[in-house]
Amino acid sequence: MSLFKIYLYDKSSKQLQTGGEEMLSRWRDDADTTIWLDFTGHNKDLESKVLEGTFGLHPLAVRDALRDRHPPKLETFENNSFILLKELAADSPDIHFATEQLALFIGDRFLITRSSGTSAVTGLLKTELQDNHDIFSQGCDYLAIRLCRITVDQYLGKLLSLEPRLEELEREVLEHPADTVLAELLNYKTELKKFRRVFLYHEQIFRAIKTKPVPAVSADLIHEINDIHEHQERAGSLALLYYELASDLADGYLSVASHRLNQIMKVLTVVMAIFVPLSFLAGIYGMNFENMPELHSPSGYFVLLGIMGCIVTALLFIFRRKHWL
Repeated sequence: MSLFKIYLYDKSSKQLQTGGEEMLSRWRDDADTTIWLDFTGHNKDLESKVLEGTFGLHPLAVRDALRDRHPPKLETFENNSFILLKELAADSPDIHFATEQLALFIGDRFLITRSSGTSAVTGLLKTELQDNHDIFSQGCDYLAIRLCRITVDQYLGKLLSLEPRLEELEREVLEHPADTVLAELLNYKTELKKFRRVFLYHEQIFRAIKTKPVPAVSADLIHEINDIHEHQERAGSLALLYYELASDLADGYLSVASHRLNQIMKVLTVVMAIFVPLSFLAGIYGMNFENMPELHSPSGYFVLLGIMGCIVTALLFIFRRKHWL
């Protein structure tokens, strides 16, 4: 597999070409060209050589970009900017949280992207470029901001897809509470907490980009950046809202389960309260003493059954009056 794929755009002819390493020399020689270099292989030694040697990027930024795990960040240098984001993994099912590290180096004439895994975000942008080559004419900084937007919209779409499921779980908690419902809610709480952590990092990055000049990012993109920041804030508020809703539903499930247990215990207590005096009477007359006059009474058996019936009736009446039944 090739180490990277290059998209080269000629401003004068407005043509977009794709290729590999051979495109680098043309880009260096022609000032009217811009490139997007997307690393598709995973050879850190070669990647580091290209990033530092060919483009002169800062070694510490390159080291962060090549890591498999690192918190999102923004770093600015004299003539380029480095943005590190967390994108959703291409195979993330439902709300389950799995991320890839997406590094972006933005220069006046180049955009370099590197993902720790298979990047769904760069794949979507490549599809857009195939349909509309003019996107590249807006500059490498626009492409980078477009990648940021796709990253944020992925999270937002996944969060919005969770809302109908939470509504279903709310009905299940009230109508058919089960341990599987509680387990699913607790899982959502964990995943949403992870979402919130990433969103806080992203919000800081986009807030910094929109509040101060960033090398190689045009001030004309301020409206795009503001919109991305607003979308990220919305995603953060939704993640917090859904986290609180999942917490409330989990607490509600525990309350419903506790209430059902109390109802069961109340019924068992009533049954026990009824049978205790009956068992007491049955125990007395079940003893094997010879001198028990009631045993020789022709009507003793019926009298005892009558007394037991009166006790049961009286207890049921009392429990009903106290609204225990």
